[in-house]
Amino acid sequence: MNLQISGHHIDVTPALRDYVENKLDPVVRHFDKVTGVSVVLSVEKLKQKAEVTVHVPGKDMHVEESGDDLYAAIDAMFDKLDRQVQKYKQKMQDHHRGDKPALHIAE
Repeated sequence: MNLQISGHHIDVTPALRDYVENKLDPVVRHFDKVTGVSVVLSVEKLKQKAEVTVHVPGKDMHVEESGDDLYAAIDAMFDKLDRQVQKYKQKMQDHHRGDKPALHIAE
């Protein structure tokens, strides 16, 4: 899995990088087919903004959240992302459950 963390008008400190990686772990644990993750942290005047794009086979999930505190925005963003990943995983499992078994014709 490729992980890219970047900052826009903000320096990504090692503490901030560790915080994002720790928050990402449960999401990756729920769905192990994640191929890449891109996180952008930015500051716009008084708003702290965090956005993430997760690449999974067949879909890219994008979530963004902003707030007064960057850590709170990161928490809210990963909560949203976790719900999206679980919903997508459930949808993929339900999709395959609908397959009809082959009919056996007895002679």
